[in-house]
Amino acid sequence: MVQASAYANTFFTVLMRPFARSVFGCLALPFALLGALPGRTASAQRPDAATAAQMLQTRPDLVEQLRQRIMQSGLTPDQVRARLRAEGYPENLLDGYLAGATGRPDSTLRDAALGAIRALGIADSADISALLQRVRSGAPGDTSNLELLTSEGGVAITPRTGRDVTPDRARADSGYTIFGLDMFKGPATTFAPNTAGPVDANYRLGPGDRLVLILTGDVELAHDLPVTREGFIVIPQVGQVFVNNLTLGELESVLYGRLGRVYSGVRRGGGSTKFSVSVANLRSLQVFVVGDVERPGGFRVSSAGTAFSALYLAGGPTRNGSLRRVTIRRGGKIVDTLDVYDYLLRGDATHDVRLETGDVIFVAPHGPRVRVVGEVLRAATYEAKAGESVADVLTMTGGFTELADQRRALVERVLPAGQRTVEGRDRTMIEVALGAGAVGAASVRAEGGDVVRIGAISDRVRGRVVVRGNVWSAGSFAVAPGMKLSDAIKKAGGPKPDTYLGRVLVTRLRSDSTRLQLRAALRDTLGTVLDDMTVQDDDEVRVFSITEFRPLRFVSVSGAVRKGGRFPYREGMTVRDLVLLGGGLDQSAYLNEAEVARLPENRQGGVTATTVRIALDSSYLFERSPSGKYIGPPGVPAAAGPGPDVPLSPYDYVLILRQPDWSLQRAVWVTGEVKFPGRYTLKSQNEKLADVIARAGGLTSLAYAQGASFYRSRDSVGRVGIDLARALRDRDFRDNFVLSDGDSLTVPQLNPVVLVRGEVNAPTAVAYRPGEGIQYYVKSAGGAKRTGDSRAAFVAQANGHVESGTKRPFPFPDGQPEPAPGAVVTVPLKDLTEATETTQRLAAWLGILTSIATLAVVVSRK
Repeated sequence: MVQASAYANTFFTVLMRPFARSVFGCLALPFALLGALPGRTASAQRPDAATAAQMLQTRPDLVEQLRQRIMQSGLTPDQVRARLRAEGYPENLLDGYLAGATGRPDSTLRDAALGAIRALGIADSADISALLQRVRSGAPGDTSNLELLTSEGGVAITPRTGRDVTPDRARADSGYTIFGLDMFKGPATTFAPNTAGPVDANYRLGPGDRLVLILTGDVELAHDLPVTREGFIVIPQVGQVFVNNLTLGELESVLYGRLGRVYSGVRRGGGSTKFSVSVANLRSLQVFVVGDVERPGGFRVSSAGTAFSALYLAGGPTRNGSLRRVTIRRGGKIVDTLDVYDYLLRGDATHDVRLETGDVIFVAPHGPRVRVVGEVLRAATYEAKAGESVADVLTMTGGFTELADQRRALVERVLPAGQRTVEGRDRTMIEVALGAGAVGAASVRAEGGDVVRIGAISDRVRGRVVVRGNVWSAGSFAVAPGMKLSDAIKKAGGPKPDTYLGRVLVTRLRSDSTRLQLRAALRDTLGTVLDDMTVQDDDEVRVFSITEFRPLRFVSVSGAVRKGGRFPYREGMTVRDLVLLGGGLDQSAYLNEAEVARLPENRQGGVTATTVRIALDSSYLFERSPSGKYIGPPGVPAAAGPGPDVPLSPYDYVLILRQPDWSLQRAVWVTGEVKFPGRYTLKSQNEKLADVIARAGGLTSLAYAQGASFYRSRDSVGRVGIDLARALRDRDFRDNFVLSDGDSLTVPQLNPVVLVRGEVNAPTAVAYRPGEGIQYYVKSAGGAKRTGDSRAAFVAQANGHVESGTKRPFPFPDGQPEPAPGAVVTVPLKDLTEATETTQRLAAWLGILTSIATLAVVVSRK
């Protein structure tokens, strides 16, 4: 048996394996290719990464933010490219974000760019979250009511609340913006002093300054005086003047003495010679900005520069830097401490001292920060100094909005580490009293991590009554003491004339928020209320209209009108009115009578409508000459008018009848090889094809009747196959049919070729050969392809008839149609389903043969 099995395996290997490869290999190939399609990855792109990439595409400001972040990293472009190569990224991936790049980076690389920025350590997910946060909010560092969920691979942004909010409302709800930081995000020249002066009288002079001295009066002179390294200026005819560390005001006093020695007209209190001295160009200073700033280091500033100027050059404090403890050190000593809040909140620049060479501006880490949210003018995160209270922080916000609840504030506080004794109880809530005379907020010290919430007042409006419905001025009105229902209705303008007097509904709100239904009635449309009642706060009054209870009444018209349809019924409406609403009668209208279908008075026996015939007349037609003669197409004579109008009832259905056998002229086209081709108008409704050809003079000597093409446009029928020659010989033949409007007939000349197309090796035109069948023409075109089914070939004759081969039982050969001149032979594709079934049958037979061979081997071995 083992040997038999081996023989069988050998038989299968030799005979079946090539067959299996050819059949099943073809089936497996599409599935193998499917797995190799681009974009078919194990997991789809993360939605959060797609969100960030989409924002990079639509928000150029975010691209600029990332570009600045790369510049601030301190890496040169070559270093960025080297790190990208080390991380396995294309080295030019971030070229669009490097310094000097303009425009938007390549849109196809945005997803990879975010990952590369994180991989290089230039920015992490939280940094990208902050950038997205600024862009989405429209303001730096603002969350705009968004929660940003960071995760590996990208950033997801979801709304924090389910309600739509405006940008201003969103900022009031968030409070995550650190107050004051955005002031340093503008251009670095915002606080840069003018290097060309002027300066105030307290400006101290030094080497590098350039002065201008002007004398007028008895002497007219102007001198350009640079301050030398030694601190002198040299005035012609006067000599050296030591000016180092003198203020501009002190220099004027010195010049009175020195100039007065040379020019007698220079005297204090007045003289014949006047002088003025000013600084034309300021020297520059070298100062240092260190600590928690965006770009620490040394900077050159103007000698008129202040601490603010240096802070701007350094990019301002970081998110970890303090805005309230900026110290200025000179010669190892603190000369002043700048509180940026003094400038931002009160415009106080007293401590913004003027700098000198070698000054060090130090920004310490921030102190306790308190986030204020809710109904305040500037919801943000504020830095508090030691000893400042919640009231002090609320003062920084600029005050409350009009909707603020100023009675209390809620403070969410993080407990000190020693008080976190219970898991999940790390925070607590403190209620702080506000308002006049309240000392709660002033007595509660602000702590780091506090969140101060100012709530809004209730949306409920008190002291009003609402009047709705059929009154002239519906709306809300103030409730006065003792106000009656009739007073409220009068405030609403009073009831309209079509008011339903029988009932007025009053809905009253109870203290438990349930509602009580009350009712009253009107005596008249002047607003007099029967059993008048006193209205209360939040009452809702509803006045009804009679028309609200009326059903929608209508009448309809159809038939020979221009715009049939349904129209609102009006009291006194007539048939003539309805015809006018329907755009007037069509020219085919039968003017002797029309039919009106009306709702029956008695519905017994299943009756749904009763019909009546009404008389019409010629006055319903409006196309008339100035003399009154009708200028439309002729038709059935109608009675002269106008006759009496026929009144309509609600829901009447008017049918305007059409004239019997009405139609305009109908035309057909006859072209090609006829004596008089053209567009012929049918003389009767039963005129046939042969009749029109006879009117066209018959066929010419070159006409090929067997190739005639007939088309019918009505009902989109298309081409119709006809035997024109027989139709002309036998007028009772079926192809000599009655013509319709739009029919067309083309009679060509003889075309002595047969076109072969489809699944043949060489599609071509073959000369017509009488008596030959389809297969002759298929062979003349190179024969059928492997994918072509020559047995199913068919021929489309020139006259439109389509013929296919006739299948006959074995052993008789199949019938072959004979193409005529101008015919088209088509070889279709093989039926893949039939081919598959044939393959399966062949495989089954091969399996049977394999089993027989195996059995034969086994028998022969016994």
